Amino acid sequence: MPALGGFRIIETAETPAGEYCGKLLADFGAEVVKIERPGSGAPTRDAAPRIAGVNPGFAFRNTNKRSVVIDVAGPEGRERLHRLVASADAVVDDHDAPWLANVGLDDAAARQRHPRLVVCSVTPFGLDAPPEGHPATSLTVFHASGWGHHTPSHADPASPPLQGPGRHSPDHEAGLDAALCVAAALFAQIHRGTGEFIDVSHQAALASRADCILGRFLSGEITPDGSRADYDQQGPAAFFPCADGYVYLYVTNRAHWAALGELLGRPGWFDDFEDDWLEFSVTADKVARFHDGFAPWIAGLDQETAATRAQRLGVPLVPVNAVDALATLPQYRHRGFFRAVPHPVSGTVRHPGVPYVFSVSPADIVSAAPDLGQDSAAASADAAGRRRPPTPRSGPPRAPVRPRGGPLQGVRVVELTKVWAGPYAGKLLAFLGAEVIKVENSAMPEEMRAYGGTDVDHAPFFLSINPEVLSVDIDYSTAAGMSRLRDLIADSDVVLNNLRPGAMERHGLGHDDLVALKDDIVSVSIKMWGNDGPLGYQTGYAPCFAALAGMASLVGHPGGPPLGASMRYGDSTVGAAAAYAAVVALLHRDVTGRGQSVDVSAVEVLTTMIGDRVLEQALSGEPLDPDGPGHPDYAPHGCFRCDDGWLALAVSDDDAWHRVCDVLDAPGLAADPRFATAAGRAGHADVLDAELTAVLAGHSAAALAARLRGAGVAATRSATALDVIADESLWQREAYRFVSDHVEGLRPVLGTSWRLRRDPTRIEYGAPRLGEHDDVIFGQVDSR
Repeated sequence: MPALGGFRIIETAETPAGEYCGKLLADFGAEVVKIERPGSGAPTRDAAPRIAGVNPGFAFRNTNKRSVVIDVAGPEGRERLHRLVASADAVVDDHDAPWLANVGLDDAAARQRHPRLVVCSVTPFGLDAPPEGHPATSLTVFHASGWGHHTPSHADPASPPLQGPGRHSPDHEAGLDAALCVAAALFAQIHRGTGEFIDVSHQAALASRADCILGRFLSGEITPDGSRADYDQQGPAAFFPCADGYVYLYVTNRAHWAALGELLGRPGWFDDFEDDWLEFSVTADKVARFHDGFAPWIAGLDQETAATRAQRLGVPLVPVNAVDALATLPQYRHRGFFRAVPHPVSGTVRHPGVPYVFSVSPADIVSAAPDLGQDSAAASADAAGRRRPPTPRSGPPRAPVRPRGGPLQGVRVVELTKVWAGPYAGKLLAFLGAEVIKVENSAMPEEMRAYGGTDVDHAPFFLSINPEVLSVDIDYSTAAGMSRLRDLIADSDVVLNNLRPGAMERHGLGHDDLVALKDDIVSVSIKMWGNDGPLGYQTGYAPCFAALAGMASLVGHPGGPPLGASMRYGDSTVGAAAAYAAVVALLHRDVTGRGQSVDVSAVEVLTTMIGDRVLEQALSGEPLDPDGPGHPDYAPHGCFRCDDGWLALAVSDDDAWHRVCDVLDAPGLAADPRFATAAGRAGHADVLDAELTAVLAGHSAAALAARLRGAGVAATRSATALDVIADESLWQREAYRFVSDHVEGLRPVLGTSWRLRRDPTRIEYGAPRLGEHDDVIFGQVDSR
């Protein structure tokens, strides 16, 4: 049985974020019924580019779904919609609040007519955003979130900020959070018979992904200067050309430096650097001198040779994979990541698959995106028939140590994680009500407790990532400590780890060992490449994931080298995917009684974030190079210098272009025949960019963006870290929360991208002191 087999989802969404949420649910076997407009269907069907009659984005995001045509503009169509909704468990939508009210799916109406229903709305700035304030595209949301201003890392201040990796990765991030929330609300539905209304903001989802960066700025430990470098890390991490492409090197500590010295044969210039310089004495001059020494060495090696030698010594050096190379990689072939999917128009196409391996109920892509309305007749019969919703075999979840509400209240997670991806997954589960217990060792605290603070309990990175998590101090290298840990696992539901490959097994904590402690345990493992395969031994950090996944190769200027997204991007995305996979496995366990192992590949997660571009390459057969700010549906599309910063602008059609010219009072631009059509504007992009920049001189980016949005054009100031912290709409949504702090009393942290209307989780406790909850947790475990 598929993990979500038996659940029915109605997808009224018409944009990439909602469609991606539906895809994530459908790929695990949920029956997702896509509601489309008569005649044209979802607008994403006809978006550019079209290759062999197919839009790659639509084809990627709508696998495994059914298509039903309903005209919801009229009362008869709305009644048909509600008959289908009455047979379903959840609805995924991405329209504004008036649209939801008009079709009777706002919170009040849904609660009255369908009290068990889960409704999830995923929109650019949330349902409470002013209707005139935020015409939005992926570009403008990416820049409103702060990520755009800081992409790429180590940017040339004179060059404009770039768009995100892939055309729709910001939408996919929001869709991932939406799928996580839907799965969690379905967990509450089967146990408590309750419905939920979920409001997800794309902007808040992206801001949440920057928690360990923005958290330090929010709390005042670090003061951002508003520059493009605020998200960067010190050190020599960078892309380097090699004999057959590019590699990415990420080194941050003395262990990396020692291993790198061994890799290079300890050349004479190494003696100019202290062994601990990466931790205590990084300067721009030293970074430049390192690059001067390393670049000639790597230039003579091919990607595979360099990466193999480096990884064997523990140096995080990886190839920068082009998108067209992904399907040939031995690791992807071993794990069966790419799936051959028959399509009636384009034939069998190689689709990017799912980034997690479930041992009992694997996800799969079994059908291509549906033809418009192909299931309309069958859906009427489905709505008229009776359907038994999934019911749990187990009893209600346990009473938690600290009841906080939320859909996952009563679920216990044992977290054996460090740094960012694993802890971020634990944080999201805690924000949905789970009791997350972080297993730590006071003799060897994890890295995030060691950075930047006065002691292990006051380290700003750790404090930013770990609110609402409990901490126990266990040294499980000892027999007594291992006994303690085993007792804790036996009384838990999920074990989450992101330790090095093989570490769990060496400690006697592999999945089979955990099953011996609790036969229905869900164990979730996060690794760079996953748990197996020819490259499974390798390790790395977020920018390494992006380089391997094909993502970094797409960010840059046409004809130039890969520049990649912000080097901070990726870890938290992987954590969100792991949290989603954990909740899906919990749902399956509680319906079937079977636990399982979940193997999450960080690289595969990031490939799915650009899945539309990966499928575009498969359909066209052409390599994909960095395309700068370009976009096939918008012209102009990119960032333009204003007097006080950068303006992100996306012009959808000729009418919008004339409105831009009106706002700018630029009749010359409006009358120029070169710019009269989208094709003309795209074909003369360099000339248009120069003329726009001249017109924008002296304008305030924020003020001009507001005027453009008022005219119905997607625009925003490219937000600095300071702008994101000061964003009033994020504070009003409680995307920032104040939690308890052991020193200051209260500390601001990044909250959730979602708002739960009916059973929100209380978020009030900050990150724990190491071992703070030993007595209460061990007391409860020992008493059972």
